[in-house]
Amino acid sequence: MPTVERDGAAIHYESHGSGPPILFSAGMGGSGSFWTPQVEQLSRTHQVILYDHAGTGRSTRHLPPRDLAGMAEDMAAVLDALDIPAAHVVGHAIGGIVGLEFALLHPDRVRSLTVVNGWAHADDYLRRCFEVRQGILASQGPQAYVRAQPIFLFPPEWIARNTAHLDADEAKILAHFPPIETMNHRIGMFLGFDGRDALRGIAAPTLIAISRDDALVPAYLGEELAALIPGSVVREVPHGAHAFTAVVPDTFNAMLLEFLDKVDTP
Repeated sequence: MPTVERDGAAIHYESHGSGPPILFSAGMGGSGSFWTPQVEQLSRTHQVILYDHAGTGRSTRHLPPRDLAGMAEDMAAVLDALDIPAAHVVGHAIGGIVGLEFALLHPDRVRSLTVVNGWAHADDYLRRCFEVRQGILASQGPQAYVRAQPIFLFPPEWIARNTAHLDADEAKILAHFPPIETMNHRIGMFLGFDGRDALRGIAAPTLIAISRDDALVPAYLGEELAALIPGSVVREVPHGAHAFTAVVPDTFNAMLLEFLDKVDTP
């Protein structure tokens, strides 16, 4: 699989299909494989680009932590490697925050921006959730952290019906789990993010996608984010929790394609 070198890291990326490019950025785990449920359908009409954040997945994992601007420049490096001047940018949770930063630093490279279950700043509820996750990681290690992860990401009945899938996914995640210090840095950086002043400067067409039953990043945080970005639109699903892109992928894919078609149609 191809990689691009930037600031000491080999960043793994992959590209599927052809057409208007979409660059997908994953959440806390950082692995582009998070977006697998989107690849088959969206690559029929678009160039779908996935990448692993530096410090995670198949990218270089042992390196000094990136700051938010550095993570945005990693996105630029992936586009440069593919000779793509501008793309639709889609980010989930912290991947959405990286997308926000990218749109502020490189507005000419963002055809549109989609943030899925993201936030403009972390309130005390979100902090409490991540403090619990950090506590599990510190006291019991990566295996317990990954074992608990579905509770924060998926609806209970979906977890109950997908045990075999989750067990297989757990093994894959552990095989590429970032160093604990990297995870702690990532959590701390994104809990410290506060874009309430800067986000009014985003000019790209923006979709804020939220799940009404997200127990990790409540829907009201997405609504607050949308209120800060001029002209942004909010679309929500009633059910699917934090990772509704995997729980109801057809619904998300249709939502995204409808938005992109409007952006790309003169």
